[in-house]
Amino acid sequence: MGFREYLKKIDEAGYLQNVDAEVSKTLEISGILKEIEPTPVIFNNVKESEFRVAGNLFCSKEVVASYFGVPSTDLIPMLTKAISEPSEPEIEPNAPCQEVIESNVDLDKLPILFHCEKDGGNYISSAVVITRDPDYGQNMDFHRAMQFSKDKFSTRIVSGRHFHQFLKRNIELDVAFCIGNTPNVLIAGATSVDIGIDELHIANALEPIKLVKAKSVDLLIPAEAEFVLEGRVFLEEKHAEGPFVDLTETYDVIREEPVFEVKKITHRINAIWQALLPGALEHKLLMGMPREPTIFKKVNETGVKCLDVNVNPGGCSWLHAIVQIDKNSEEDGKKAIEGAFAGHTSCKHVFIVDKDIDIYNPLSVEWAMATRFQGDVRMIIKDKEPGSSLDPSAEPGTKMTTKIGFDLTKPLTVKGKSFEIAEFPKVDINKYFKGKD
Repeated sequence: MGFREYLKKIDEAGYLQNVDAEVSKTLEISGILKEIEPTPVIFNNVKESEFRVAGNLFCSKEVVASYFGVPSTDLIPMLTKAISEPSEPEIEPNAPCQEVIESNVDLDKLPILFHCEKDGGNYISSAVVITRDPDYGQNMDFHRAMQFSKDKFSTRIVSGRHFHQFLKRNIELDVAFCIGNTPNVLIAGATSVDIGIDELHIANALEPIKLVKAKSVDLLIPAEAEFVLEGRVFLEEKHAEGPFVDLTETYDVIREEPVFEVKKITHRINAIWQALLPGALEHKLLMGMPREPTIFKKVNETGVKCLDVNVNPGGCSWLHAIVQIDKNSEEDGKKAIEGAFAGHTSCKHVFIVDKDIDIYNPLSVEWAMATRFQGDVRMIIKDKEPGSSLDPSAEPGTKMTTKIGFDLTKPLTVKGKSFEIAEFPKVDINKYFKGKD
């Protein structure tokens, strides 16, 4: 299913809100998106641009699962299989993303949003960025980009990421910023895999896609993307980037970052710009969900049976992980903690719970902590080690942090009061409230 087809589907089902009133890309569209989150919305009359804007499209696991036509519980196995068994997409000579070719670049004509008052400028936040290294081949991931002229951005490139390694090796790189993508492409772009693996092959394993050669750079890009910004990124040409809202909903600092010069813009006829609110639910989902299969895999490798993982929004979908296990040994909780930290090294706090705890209900997890946890025997405090640069409380510059694991599982042998959750009778409530909505 393409991006357009998905919008049509949710519109016909009554899920998509249409805004026909004139709205501004500056501090208005973002405010509306946040106010009605997680409701998907399309803005049909953008003051500064001829193009429409759609946002809040994939704000929950349930929505993503619905897109793929599977239950939420199938997402981790599905993504795990796609990562371990990527497949090569079909390449076609002509594609919808190139229906219109703009050689005269003017970024001001695009509905690039100014999200929050303290932002450094208009930002692209939803683009998957494709580049290529002569030895390692193509790479796809996410990089935000702040517009500072009619044809240039300053783009945040995190040290150590594959794009950063490519840029250090080559000094300059051809790139394509692709906007308006479906979950298979978005999720694949957010995965962390070995260098040399083309994430577009992971996307194709999730749902078949077609690729097309870009017009001005030697890259293969998603054929059904709404917009493609082709150009070049320069390691040694820098411009201030920031402030901008991080995944943690706090402002990132201003840095000197590489310049992205746009050489050509291609897009679909009547193209739709995909908005992604920084620090909001959709951003969190796309960052956190791809880490769940790696945690799941590492916990199982410890010999503990992992049932499910939730890198939850309350933990910024990055710093916390709730792991559900089928406990068979008193050591399983501590083993699972170590496995979870190995599966997501940026994680700060890990919570291990039994199979009777709902890991998607914060009250259920807190109940497990209240009734099944004793800090002197069930808590693992790790020595300071590198955590996440997104954590405002981590040591500045080094991102060193204290990591803690909480074993919230009940003991296998009960010596005192019961740890079982009492169950109330199941009834058909409609029998008692007939005629009421």
